[in-house]
Amino acid sequence: MRFNHLFVAALASCLSIGGQAFAQSASNSEPSAEQTEIDPLAYVLPKDKDETFEIGWDDLLPPGEAERTAAQIQNQMQSLFNVTEGGENDVAMQFGTHNTVKILDGHKIRIPGYTVPFEFGKNAKIKEFLLVPYYGACLHAPPPPPNQTIYVKTDKPIKLKDLQQAVWIEGYVHIDSTYTDLAEAAYTVSLTDLEVYDN
Repeated sequence: MRFNHLFVAALASCLSIGGQAFAQSASNSEPSAEQTEIDPLAYVLPKDKDETFEIGWDDLLPPGEAERTAAQIQNQMQSLFNVTEGGENDVAMQFGTHNTVKILDGHKIRIPGYTVPFEFGKNAKIKEFLLVPYYGACLHAPPPPPNQTIYVKTDKPIKLKDLQQAVWIEGYVHIDSTYTDLAEAAYTVSLTDLEVYDN
């Protein structure tokens, strides 16, 4: 990976917090400093956890998280200038935290994104993959923050034909961190349905 690609990709990762590709949120309100202990989702989240609730990537960030991640990236940006191309530090770093929106735990959600399988091939039977807000994450660009990365698992194997094709997933979300060679994920979803994303 060339250093200039890493630098640009790290900036892109910062700018894509909340999923620029899928920026629609279930709540359009901006929390003020006084609201930091009450997530806006608390006002719209169904009481019935089995009722499918459509969310955007912004909804996975607790209040103030975007600002915290931006500050973290800014603090570590200087270290990128010390990266030697091809050196041991020339890797795609994952910025961000595992801070999550606790009230989502156990709810059935629906969210769009791009799949990043751990194996891929004509006959590959996929039972786990990462869902990310933009194409190329974890493969051609640094991974999004852990709380913008979802680890998805399914009992029934599925086939993923095109990684460039966005999808909708439905399933039960859990606050459960997963650590993989590709990225860390702060959320886990038990998949119940997957379909092609259609505007």
